[in-house]
Amino acid sequence: MADMEPPDRKPQPDGSDMGWRALGYLLSGIIVWGGLGYLVDLWLELPKVGLLVGMLVGAGAGMYLLIKQMSP
Repeated sequence: MADMEPPDRKPQPDGSDMGWRALGYLLSGIIVWGGLGYLVDLWLELPKVGLLVGMLVGAGAGMYLLIKQMSP
């Protein structure tokens, strides 16, 4: 029982956990926003413009969330 951490202290993730989290944020942003852009393309009958914009917005949103999550 002496080696247990106090309950108010969160364990620090190791490097691989942070890497997988970063990859997850970036890929999920690109996939979700790209999918929404693709649906807008189908709805407005555009030549894949919404897909490109959605993927760029998703990458930007993923990076924003990653920076916000990793900052102290």
